[in-house]
Amino acid sequence: MASKPGSGSKPDIPPYFNIDPEEAAAKLNGTIDTARFARAAAFASRGRDDLARRGYAPDGKKRLRKFSTWEICRYLIPVAPAHLRRVLKANPELPQGTGDGGSKWFTLDEILLLREHFAEEGAQNRQYKPWRPEGLPAKVVAVANFKGGVGKTTTAAHLAMSAALDGYRVLVIDLDSQGSMTSVMGGTVSDEWETAFPLLARDYAMALQAENRVREAGGQAPFPLDETLTEALGVSPRNLVQKTHWPNIDLIGAQLNLYWAEFQVPVWRMQLRSWPLWDALSNALNDGGLLDDYDVVFLDTPPALGYLTINALAASDILLVPLGASFLEFDSTGRFFDMIYSTFASIEEGENRMRRAEGLPEIGFQWDAVRAIVTRFDAAQQTDLANVVQAYFGDFMTTYRQEVTAMVGQAGEQVSGIYETDYRDFNRDTYIRGRETFDRTWAEVKEVIQGTWWRDMKLAEAEAQAGDRQEDE
Repeated sequence: MASKPGSGSKPDIPPYFNIDPEEAAAKLNGTIDTARFARAAAFASRGRDDLARRGYAPDGKKRLRKFSTWEICRYLIPVAPAHLRRVLKANPELPQGTGDGGSKWFTLDEILLLREHFAEEGAQNRQYKPWRPEGLPAKVVAVANFKGGVGKTTTAAHLAMSAALDGYRVLVIDLDSQGSMTSVMGGTVSDEWETAFPLLARDYAMALQAENRVREAGGQAPFPLDETLTEALGVSPRNLVQKTHWPNIDLIGAQLNLYWAEFQVPVWRMQLRSWPLWDALSNALNDGGLLDDYDVVFLDTPPALGYLTINALAASDILLVPLGASFLEFDSTGRFFDMIYSTFASIEEGENRMRRAEGLPEIGFQWDAVRAIVTRFDAAQQTDLANVVQAYFGDFMTTYRQEVTAMVGQAGEQVSGIYETDYRDFNRDTYIRGRETFDRTWAEVKEVIQGTWWRDMKLAEAEAQAGDRQEDE
């Protein structure tokens, strides 16, 4: 009889030597059928709800903490603490904060009111409110990379919170069916009809109605609109928006059924080849008035270049691409850029071929700016590779590398951002270093946003002047 592999033992050998197959088999459970995954999913759902609510109030809702005088004067409003106290004493109608002694605590709503006061009464050479030109739409920022685990949701969430702390009105749209951003923002989504899915369905239904008008004029039978499309026609983008525990951040959330869009969109496209599926989210943002309601819209995308991500890229003015300073993530990001090129170049080629035949102007996709952001950066081990990434991606890169910090992990355990954590839970220096990780990232992104707004404003002014000259002639 042949001896079993692994019989006999030797001291000080790796644990993968001398494994007894019979003993290994005895440790196994039975074979796994599909129902077992349902039980695992149910357990995970209960555990996810339990973990998510660690950062929630006893009533099951998230609450944004208050901010101290020290935080306000250091990070939010450019005033000295002593001057802030004098202003509050002289203006009792302003929010006075809570707490004893010199340090008061304020809600973000109260801080926004203080911003308004200082913008009217403060020093002329200081910026108390974030700049945005009047008459121009919100900037749409997509955070995307088809490699998972690079920090897309963490980056998008902290940028949204940074913008809100600055005083911007922010809309976050979660396009990832995993719903991580929705959890961070404390959102509740019961089914796909509370996600971006009906926006895509509505756009297709409207395209189908337009096509049916053409078909009816030509004596052809119209395409039918099923129950899903009929219901989608009654959905307004504003109806999908839900408030969050941040007074100036709203959310269109996500949940697992949103992934159905990846299967349904190509079916719709096959039925109506003329439907520009990549424009569905752009049309919803433009036609639904959301670009007038907010200053900045952040799109958190799934880790794949599917139809939801394509819509996010097409709708965005600015593309942010998080990646780690590793070879695999550098390689994957390069392939992501290649897929963006091939996907959108193919769309341009196909559309413009038809447009040239019909004598219509050609289309072309353009972005105001693209920035790749190095995340989870460890200067002691990754500086050389990060420098290589910087050299190859050049002006696509942000200057600052988002350093790894224990604060992110600790905040993540509470399903919160670092701006939502109380600095008194940390050593003061630890808090300052951890917060700087995202403050400096936001500083670069904010500069890009404001720079593109400025460029748009000057272009609009030049076009208006040219129009005035033509009228005079």
